[in-house]
Amino acid sequence: MSFRHGLRLLYSQLSVFSRELNRPWCRYISSSLALSSEKRATDFNSLVARTNTCGELRSAHVGQEVTLCGWIQYQRQGLFLVLRDFQGLTQIIIPQDEAHSHVKKVLYDAPVESVVRVTGTVTSRPPGQKNPRMPTGDIEVKVKTAEVLNSCKKLPFEIKDFIKKSEALRMQYRYLDLRSFQMQHNLRLRSQMVMKMREYLCNLHGKRNISSEYLGAKEFVVPSREPGKFYCLPQSPQQFKQLLMIGGLDRYFQVARCYRDEGSKPDRQPEFTQIDIEMSFVDQAGIQRLIEGLLQYSWPNERGPITTPFPSMSYAEALAEYGTDKPDTRFGMKIIDVSDVFRSVEIGFVQNAVNKPQGTVKAICIPQGARHLQNKDFEALKESAKSQFNQEVLHLILKPDESLKSPLSKFLSEEQQSELIQALKVQADDVVLLAAGEHEKVCLVLGNMRLESANLLELRGLVLRDPTAFHFLWVVDFPLFLHKEENPAELESAHHPFTAPHPSDTSLLYSEPAKIRSQHYDLVLNGSEIGGGSIRIHNAEQQRFVLETVLKEDPELLSHLLEALKCGAPPHGGIALGLDRLICLVAGAPSIRDVIAFPKSFKGRDLMSNAPDYITPEELEPYHIQVAWPAAEAEANKN
Repeated sequence: MSFRHGLRLLYSQLSVFSRELNRPWCRYISSSLALSSEKRATDFNSLVARTNTCGELRSAHVGQEVTLCGWIQYQRQGLFLVLRDFQGLTQIIIPQDEAHSHVKKVLYDAPVESVVRVTGTVTSRPPGQKNPRMPTGDIEVKVKTAEVLNSCKKLPFEIKDFIKKSEALRMQYRYLDLRSFQMQHNLRLRSQMVMKMREYLCNLHGKRNISSEYLGAKEFVVPSREPGKFYCLPQSPQQFKQLLMIGGLDRYFQVARCYRDEGSKPDRQPEFTQIDIEMSFVDQAGIQRLIEGLLQYSWPNERGPITTPFPSMSYAEALAEYGTDKPDTRFGMKIIDVSDVFRSVEIGFVQNAVNKPQGTVKAICIPQGARHLQNKDFEALKESAKSQFNQEVLHLILKPDESLKSPLSKFLSEEQQSELIQALKVQADDVVLLAAGEHEKVCLVLGNMRLESANLLELRGLVLRDPTAFHFLWVVDFPLFLHKEENPAELESAHHPFTAPHPSDTSLLYSEPAKIRSQHYDLVLNGSEIGGGSIRIHNAEQQRFVLETVLKEDPELLSHLLEALKCGAPPHGGIALGLDRLICLVAGAPSIRDVIAFPKSFKGRDLMSNAPDYITPEELEPYHIQVAWPAAEAEANKN
């Protein structure tokens, strides 16, 4: 094989990888590094054994002698290889002359993913060999010296983004998965946004970055050497940030590590990170303006500008129109109340619904559903409503002749059918999903049907939710308390017990607490909650009343906070942004595990280090703990 023929072979074999480099996240890497060569050298190449990175060489560098360090991405017939580092790829030409035979042998014998350092001269690629899809595609480096810094064994998978790997395999070998451009991009994006957030909060708004303790009194248990006493890892620094306000620190933030024992909930992590913020003498509007400015300031340029102020919607509106407290407003299919249409329809379950105090009939319209969905899809939707919500759902189809196809249509007069079509703005081949019952339950089931229908339509090729769009929404005026599912006669906090009542509803706290609204606010992005906060109770007596009388909790468990509130506590409020979820959405990653360096599996296990694991009785002894094994495991341990 001739040298030039081999070069053409490399170009064709790199074409697949070049297409990967042309993806939006790779274009982001290239654009984010569009600094001057001198600036990049200062940033990346000082104090290290290289002169340049593998992603920065351009035509302007032709003729320069450079030293590069990285991993071998490809190697072809001893003619050339592609070297990769955190910043990109560079094509390396292996010398073929006798004088450099030792260099050729070193690089030819080095396995893929070995770490090497090469020194050579930057040259222009020959005409026809340039690759416009690679940032370094105009040049190549002709090697003079080479050293293998560490050889690589055969790996469990190739380090290429277009090679499919199971998530379990990726997590087991996370240190290898981190080498991929996608993971490098996600973690760099996370770092840059956090840096901008710190700059915004500290430099522009005078906040103080204060670390709170990790060992608190909630959730994950941590043994101590005092018999019978334990710490717990906190879900959030909630009490501590309130105490900081009482301490007169005025405004605080922290990139806080938090912990939550949620078992095996999918796409959740037992340890997670949040941007935690608290301010004194602030109201809800002040917190919202701060967060909108924070996101604008830290937002990546390549994602396009975001417009503030963000729209706002009450909890009651969100539930009534979208069937959820975190609406995805990128598409329509809103819930419509059609109770008036069915009020005189002689159908037993409909009449039972509309005649109850909270009874209602509601519907959603699936555009062009009859063209893209099949009977099995409708049956699956109905089965989902039945199994998840114990709620019947009916479907109607508007045929091209503007008649309704449904067993229900025989109970509707022509006038009622026309009213239904007009109320829902139904077009030919649209499908209507209809449910009757108690208001909240009907809203929840139709909200779920809305999302499931959107998933089905997008599987058939329709684009309802633009993946490049970012729709922020504040959801406000949540209820302060909810009825407990296991005992509806008792109340529990909708947010947490430190949330202040809505100013207009404060009097209801002492008479009808179930009806009171709160000063709790959530920030939603594309149907995912990315933040939540509230104005806090700063009056000790009101806080005690909520804990003791409304929630039936022992106030002595929070005696330190109640005592602090008596000592001149200022009005204060705050919010926490879920950093993992936010970065996941901004990066377009399928899971929050793709934006965390070393995540746990959905069962809370570290597949790489095999944690959690057993420890010996001797190791447990200082903590005065003994393990009571289930019978099956005890028998297995004996064997």
